[in-house]
Amino acid sequence: MSQRTKIDRIETFLLDLPTIRPHQLPMTTVRGQTLLIVRLHMSDGVVGIGEGTTIGGLAYGAESPEGMKLVIDTYMGPVLETADPDRVGDTMARMGKAVRDNRVAKCAIETALLDAFARRRGLPLSDLLGGRFHDRLPIAWALASGETAYDIAEAEELLERRRHNIFKLKIGHGEPKADIAHVAAIKRALGDRASVRVDVNQAWSEAVAARAIPALEDAGCDLVEQPIALSNRAGMARLAAASRIAIMADEVVQGPETAFDLAANAVADAFAVKIMQSGGIYAAGRVAAIADAAGIGLYGGTMLEGAVGTIASAHLFSKPAASRVGHRAVRPAANHREDPRRAARLQRVQPRRAYRSGARHRARRGAARPFPARPGRAQRPHRQQAHSRTLTCSSCEMYADCRGVTPLCRHPLVDYQDDH
Repeated sequence: MSQRTKIDRIETFLLDLPTIRPHQLPMTTVRGQTLLIVRLHMSDGVVGIGEGTTIGGLAYGAESPEGMKLVIDTYMGPVLETADPDRVGDTMARMGKAVRDNRVAKCAIETALLDAFARRRGLPLSDLLGGRFHDRLPIAWALASGETAYDIAEAEELLERRRHNIFKLKIGHGEPKADIAHVAAIKRALGDRASVRVDVNQAWSEAVAARAIPALEDAGCDLVEQPIALSNRAGMARLAAASRIAIMADEVVQGPETAFDLAANAVADAFAVKIMQSGGIYAAGRVAAIADAAGIGLYGGTMLEGAVGTIASAHLFSKPAASRVGHRAVRPAANHREDPRRAARLQRVQPRRAYRSGARHRARRGAARPFPARPGRAQRPHRQQAHSRTLTCSSCEMYADCRGVTPLCRHPLVDYQDDH
């Protein structure tokens, strides 16, 4: 009888990476990313690699790289020392009982366990998840410098290189009128050559969003991501019911339980599926399955991860259960009656007030716009500095840089030459 594999050593360290330019969010400006890297050293010599990364630090969410390292070293380590690394689901269930929340830290551990499992069997992660359905996915690029001329030049360069024709603009940092003018100028410059959507990162109130979303539609915007606070789910549902362009839930999607509640209450037209925010690859897959069953659009997202986290996400987004991640068309509100599942959910949502006049709303009826998928700090003793660059979360180059690091990316899923 062969001896059971055990985890001999748990290694965690923080890795600082610069970004190619400032990444402006409503709550902070990201000029560098700190990745938490986890290495699980197995008794049979296999080493599994995982990553935990947040965007914007504690200004964005409840976890920080430093905090995640502490949690893994102090609280998750004892669970792993007695776990069977080949029983990933059982190990993560035990982890859930020992440590509440801490979704990003749990994602890092689960990714490392799955990586080791894949290495031991010589398989890509997508095969362990049921086999991939997609060999390639369209990738969005985030324009987040905050400067209109700079963002236009960046988008034009990427279009010229045939790298991206889908752009997500980070707004909410300034006044809504200025943000709308910023979006309109970029869409005007790019025209029909590119799809433009925005991410507000909860920066607006419901009243502001109700006025701004129609203006964004007039500017040519295809989708609005998390326009209001994650706590205002009823407000999100009202905005989604009133809007003719897709409203996407992001920060509010924090695992299968929240996904179920959001789907049941018609809170959004689409979900941003993120392995870090969901609490792991398995949990993100369950989020995708809930959305798929409810007729809700899927959008594969990341959080400015490095190579390991990004390619792990790509393997999930390739699987059949998430076959609509990133490229499913979303119907506008005017056409919800065409989808019986969506219509049934909307019957339970009563908008608080009419945001737009009926005549104006009827005049704007048109075809739905499809949206493809997209996604210097001081040295510390436990940090490792890296001089390679970190790109925005949806960069194809992020995939290319990580080949050969781990079996998660030895089977590339993205053809870097996008079709335009």
